[in-house]
Amino acid sequence: MPETSRRVVAWVTMSMDGYTSGVEGPAHDAWLYEHVKHEASAAHFEGIWRGVSTVLLGRTNYEGFYSVWPGITRDPATDPRNRDLGEFLDTVEKVVFSRTLETADWENSRVARDLEAEVKKLREAPGKDILVANSASIIQALLRADLIDDLRFVVVPALLGGGLRLFEAGIPASNWSLAQTTVLPDGAIGVHYTRA
Repeated sequence: MPETSRRVVAWVTMSMDGYTSGVEGPAHDAWLYEHVKHEASAAHFEGIWRGVSTVLLGRTNYEGFYSVWPGITRDPATDPRNRDLGEFLDTVEKVVFSRTLETADWENSRVARDLEAEVKKLREAPGKDILVANSASIIQALLRADLIDDLRFVVVPALLGGGLRLFEAGIPASNWSLAQTTVLPDGAIGVHYTRA
C-alpha cells in the first residue's frame, strides 16, 4: 500500500462469543443498546469517527441508521455528543453496498455494487480514513480481499449463543499487531489491531 493511501478501518461491536447480532436480529439486541448508551462508549467511538471522511455500509445497516439517526440529530433533547455523531452521519460520504437497493436517499449517500473496485478507488482518493461501520458481511468480504488495514472491536460482556457471527469460515489467515486496548466502565473492552 502506498504511503498516501487512506486506511480502511473495520469497526464492530460484538459479544464475547463473536456475534454482532443475536438470533432474533438487530431490533432485539438489548445487549448492544445497553452498551452504546454509556457516555464512555460514545466517547470511545467518537475517537474513531472523527478521523473518517467515508463510511461503508451494507444495506441492512444503512437502512437501520437512516431510520433513526436523522430524527435523533434533529431532536432538541439529544445530548451534544450524539448530535455531533448524527451530524457526522448526515454529512459524511456514505457508500452503501447492495445488490438490491437502487437508490440511497440519505444525504451524501450512494449505492455501489463492486466492493473491491470501489474500496481500491476510495483508498487512492483524497480524504481521511474509510470506516466500515459494523457491517459484518462487508468486513468479511474486505478481509478476503486483503483490503482492511485496522480492526477495531468492542467486545461487550454478553454471550449470545447464536446470531450473526463476525468471523465465518473462509476468512484467510493473517497476522495483526495490537495497537491499543481500552477498558470501558460497563465491562466492555475496546481492541485496536493493525496489519502486522
